[in-house]
Amino acid sequence: MSIKDVHSKAELDKVLEDGKPVILHFWATWCEASKQMDQVFAHLSTDFPHAHFLRVEAEEQAEISEAYSVAAVPFFVFCKDAKTVDTLEGADPSSLANKVAKVAGGITPGLPAAPASLGMASGAAVLESVKELAKGNGDSKSQLFSGPIDGLKERLEKLINSKPVMLFMKGKPEAPQCGFSQNVVDILKKEKVEFGSFDILSDNEVREGLKKFSNWPTFPQLYCNGELLGGCDIAIAMHESGELKEVLKEHGIKTKDSSEVKAAESEVTKSGIFASSGVSAALSSRLEKLINSCPVMLFMKGKPEEPKCGFSRKVVDILRHEKVNFDSFDILADDEVRQGLKVYSNWSSYPQLYIKGELLGGSDIVLEMQKSGELGKVLAEKGIARVETLEDRLKQLTTASPVMLFMKGTPDAPKCGFSSKVVNALKEDGIDFGSFDILTDDAVRQGLKTYSNWPTFPQLYYKGELMGGCDIVLEMKSSGELKATLSE
Repeated sequence: MSIKDVHSKAELDKVLEDGKPVILHFWATWCEASKQMDQVFAHLSTDFPHAHFLRVEAEEQAEISEAYSVAAVPFFVFCKDAKTVDTLEGADPSSLANKVAKVAGGITPGLPAAPASLGMASGAAVLESVKELAKGNGDSKSQLFSGPIDGLKERLEKLINSKPVMLFMKGKPEAPQCGFSQNVVDILKKEKVEFGSFDILSDNEVREGLKKFSNWPTFPQLYCNGELLGGCDIAIAMHESGELKEVLKEHGIKTKDSSEVKAAESEVTKSGIFASSGVSAALSSRLEKLINSCPVMLFMKGKPEEPKCGFSRKVVDILRHEKVNFDSFDILADDEVRQGLKVYSNWSSYPQLYIKGELLGGSDIVLEMQKSGELGKVLAEKGIARVETLEDRLKQLTTASPVMLFMKGTPDAPKCGFSSKVVNALKEDGIDFGSFDILTDDAVRQGLKTYSNWPTFPQLYYKGELMGGCDIVLEMKSSGELKATLSE
């Protein structure tokens, strides 16, 4: 059965109704991994003719993506009897084949899928790996692309030394797939340097191997005569200080002659189009103002409180989890901005996240950076402070002192009898304590009731944990438990 493209949720629902196995491939035009996996997907469709193989362009079919909680591509959903039975995120040909076989039938239970389809789709290297995998009946993720360590090291050394200046990046120089890679490409162009590049998104073996080989966990990575210079921040700093030009000169790297360099740096043509970006001067100015209207700016489909695609929702959730203030622009409400920003940023999809005017990337990049901890570091380096929530503040207050009393008034001048009794109990037992007057801050007063699930004051805390109110404290003092517990 051939692959069919799905153009609406109604069309998908109709296919699901017949009860046959259905495999959905959520993809995006800009994602190289999606294109590679689509070849595997196509061959599997011929091996399992009784199943429906459907392709969904994730960003264009936001309703379907939302229904299946798609936040990254490639993403596969496996359905049987109109119910979702499994999912797969990422480019893993062997896992895809196994999951298809499981839902569509056709192989011996417990054995991995025959590697024929994978081999035709994925090339000789993958074919050999999958053949070995089938023989050993091992784990596809751990064994796929596995090879001798020395062989990989030799390959990395050859790649690094293949050009005097070599950039390992996400995407290609003409179509970078992350803002950091784009920044380094722009710097090298400004330095008028010829350079080679390698798209690490196209080869996971190189991507993971280079992190260990260079002892550098992120990309892009810039090499000069086989030596690692660093990543995006280092390249920017060296460029701005003039150090990069000196290093390149010391390594004998020749720059292009000025006559070879195209003068396309923000010069306006007669038609009013910026040569460097391909958008009009007026639109370019508008986009620049929008991008810089907030230190953290998200161009998305919908609004933060009502995202209209799973990718946008994912980035909103990540930014909220990172506790940063951000502004947003709904590109569905303004087609001029929607189309113009793709050209201006050289980034063909949404959402797009900018930090202090620089493109960070889309959903996949932001998600990957959050998982690795890189996003928090970048925000900190850019001076983006985390927003302190009320819960954060309450945690800090309740642990400000080992013994902490939230009361009405102060220990020297209590403003209610219950608070006065607790203060006296603590003093009589010789217990040092900190205090907070809840009458001076209504946010703390109301918030602490919910935070502690205790509706009244005073409230006594020990090492951040609630001990209780007036009655409990007096009871503990009477039994001798108060001093024993708070003196531990």
